[in-house]
Formats: sequence, structure tokens, C-alpha cells
Amino acid sequence: MEFNEKLQELRKQKALTQEELAEKLFVSRTAVSKWESGRGYPNIESLKAKTDFSEGPVWKRIVAQAIPLTVAQLVQLLYNVVDRIYLGHMGDGDSMALTGVGLTFPVVSLIMAFTALFGNGGVPLFSIKRGAGDDEAAGRILGNSFALLLVSSLILTVAGYAFARPVLFAFGAGESSYAYAKEYLDIYLLGTVFSMLATGMNGYINAQGFPKIGMWCVTLGAACNIALDPVFIFGLRMGVSGAALATVISQAVSAIWALIFLTGKRALIPLRRSNIKIGRSITKDICKLGVSNFIMQGTTCLVQVTCNSTLQTYGGDLYIGIMTVTNSVREIFMLPVMGIVSGAQPVISFNYGAKRFERVRSGIRFNTLIGTAYTLIAWLLVILFPSFWFGIFSDDAQMAELGIKAMKVYFFGFVFMSLQFAGQSTFQALGDAKHAVFFSLLRKAIIVVPLTLLLPKFGLGVMGVFAAEPVSNIVGGAVCYLTMRMTVYREINRKIKSDIITENKNE
Repeated sequence: MEFNEKLQELRKQKALTQEELAEKLFVSRTAVSKWESGRGYPNIESLKAKTDFSEGPVWKRIVAQAIPLTVAQLVQLLYNVVDRIYLGHMGDGDSMALTGVGLTFPVVSLIMAFTALFGNGGVPLFSIKRGAGDDEAAGRILGNSFALLLVSSLILTVAGYAFARPVLFAFGAGESSYAYAKEYLDIYLLGTVFSMLATGMNGYINAQGFPKIGMWCVTLGAACNIALDPVFIFGLRMGVSGAALATVISQAVSAIWALIFLTGKRALIPLRRSNIKIGRSITKDICKLGVSNFIMQGTTCLVQVTCNSTLQTYGGDLYIGIMTVTNSVREIFMLPVMGIVSGAQPVISFNYGAKRFERVRSGIRFNTLIGTAYTLIAWLLVILFPSFWFGIFSDDAQMAELGIKAMKVYFFGFVFMSLQFAGQSTFQALGDAKHAVFFSLLRKAIIVVPLTLLLPKFGLGVMGVFAAEPVSNIVGGAVCYLTMRMTVYREINRKIKSDIITENKNE
């Protein structure tokens, strides 16, 4: 039903105030006021047309979503690594500062795990409800997700301060590197609430068909981080503390931007105070889908802890620093493909909810093709120019000499990660929580962690830690994608054939 028709119908049914009408129509009071005064609400239908993922070529819809999201992910890269770039070029002691920041990665990953659980877990549900035309239910999912993110961020902040010392030593810190890690973490934890809200809420902006707004959410924060880092690290000589403070301020800017949009007039389904509450049923549904993302991030934390502690045993702080650089280079190449996957997911979910199964299949195919082509190019760039990529993060000659060899081993078979992403994102988009959870566990917990512990003992030494990654990419990626093809993809094909048969009978 069109906006004006909905408004007329509600007016006929009962005498409602403009505030009540705005609440029921999920628009602003200004929109109702404009219509009733004869000025109309010219943008609402064109806006809906732009955000209706069931119309137009699927690949164009995905590209329209993916381009700004990919740009946002590239900007997000600066959020994640600009601190390390500056810290890696501080001069004396830069390697130890880089190692200290690397030791905090598991803590950051754990925070992101809860963000993925309560934020990303709700986005597919939100998109499916929006595709089915149930905006009221979508609004409740948005509010529930916000409440979960807020409460969990406060709990994590308190726990982080309470257990920082034993946790960092358990994660592989030595006496020298601990001082840098603690200095960074003490300030970083202050921004936990901003980090979780900025990342968790951004998915709901994208799911409403506003990827450019989502891109700006990340861009503004990253711009602040880039500008503030040299001022705090070098200008004010704050070093590691300055890097952490710049990150917290930048996260706050991103969070404020996201909330201003979601509570404003442009949001199709705004964040309303009445919906900000934790409901058992909605929380259960969010967690069912979000648990796969939680496990992916949680197992990332587990992998980082296992790697750091094993590297400390076989190579010391220097190799923890090398792993920090290697992971940073990996982030450079991972984020664009994550942007592509993120762009495709709401389109696939929306069309699944709208029962447009041919478009769902087209989205999966396009997602796989683009992801494979990109990761193949990325792998070649690392193999051909390893010194360039390593030099971005460190000017330590000894670290570079040992690190380039390790990085080539780590990136072997990187193209298989595209299969993991294609399979994993499809399971998530279609609400197949069981497969999504299993394959989150398979690649990291079942393959990487045991190999990280075992390979160094079988003659590979410290290089065994780096060799665990390509094995998991090849095995985990291939198995995940093949399972997706044989399960949900096959079911989509069956539904397409059924629709064709039904159409032919009707004719």
C-alpha cells in the first residue's frame, strides 16, 4: 500500500494525532504534516523504489550496495591499521610497541564477537521482515539489537578493566611487551560502547538501502583517526596511549553519526525509544543467526591467543610483531571482499523474504564470482610485492627480513577464502544458522588451532604457526562452499523449478 493510501485508511478508521500516525507509519511527524497540509511527501515512494531489492538487475543492486560498502570497508581498514602504521615507524622501540598493540587483538576480537552476535545477527531478520512488508516487526528487531549492544558493551568494559593483567599474559605477553599492551588497552576500553554501536548499527543503515550513509559513518571516524593519530602519537608524544585515544574519539564520531541517522527523518524504519528493549523471543532469533558471526569472531580471538602464545614459545616478541604486521596486511585484502559480501547479503535476504528465488540464485552466483576474482588478484599482489606490503607497517630491517618469508607462507591459497565467504554469507542471508555456525567452527577452531599447536612440533618450528592458515583456507573454504551448493542452493533451484511449473499451469 502506498504511503498516502495508508495515511487515508488510518484517518478513516480512527481519529489519530499526527504523532500517532507517524508512529504507525514509521515516518516522522513532519511527513504527516506535509501531506495533510497539501504539500505532499514527494520523497517517500521514490525512496522506497530505490531500496526495493526485488526490482532491477540483481548484480546492479548488489553493486549499488557493495561499492559504497567496499569503500567503507577500505576506510574501515584505516581505522584498524593506521595506529599500527604510525607505531611501526616511531623509531627506537617501534617493534615492541607494535608487538604490544598486537597482543590486544584478541581483546578487540572478543568485543567484535559480541558486536557481531547482537548487531549482525539481527540484520538478516530485519531484511527478511522488510522484504515481507512487516515494517513494525523490523522496527522491534532494530530496537532489540540496539539494547543488546548497549548492555553488553558496558559489561565488557567493566570485565576488561578487572582482568586486563592476567588476560594479557595469558595471551602471550612478555614483561616488556605487557607495558605497551596495557597502556593501549586502558584507553581503548573506554570506547567499547562507541565501537559496538557504530559497527552494530551500521548494518541496519545498509539494510534499509542507504549504503552511502553507512559509508560515511565509517569514513568520518576514519578521517578523525588519521588526523588525530600523528597529533597524539608524535605531536603530543603520547605514543601508544595517543593511538588508543585517537581510536576512541573516532569510534565516538562514527557511533553518533549512525544514531543521528537511525533516529532521524530519513530512515525508512527508524530507531524508536518504544522499541529499545530486550525481548526474549527476538533476542533468541537474533542470537540464532548472530552466533555464527560470534563464533567467527570468537574463534578469531582463540586463534590469535593460540598464535601469540605459540609464537612467544618458539620465536619470542619479534615474531608476535611479525604476526601483527602479517595480520594487518591480511586486513587490507580482506576488507574489500567483506564489503562485497555485505552488499550482497541484504539483497539476497530481501529477495528470499519476497520469494524471488531466481534473484536469490543470481545474487549467490555474482557474490561467488566477484569474490573469487578479487582474492586471486590479492594473493598475486602479496606474492609479487611482499616487501612493499610489509614496509607499510614497519621499518625494522630484522623484522622485515624474517617477516617476508612468513607472510608468503601465510597467504598461500588465499583465493580459497572467497569460497568460505560465499558459502558463509549465503547460509547467514537465508537464515540457515546451523550450517553457518558449523563452518565458523570448522576453519578456525577445528583446523587452525590444532595445526598451530602441532605443526611447530613436527619440524616446522615458528613457520608452522604461519602454515596453519593456508591449510585452513583450502580445506575449510572448499568444504563450506560445496556444502552450500548441495544444500540451500539446491533448495533454491527446486523452488525456482516449482515456481516455473506453477506459472505454466496458470497460463
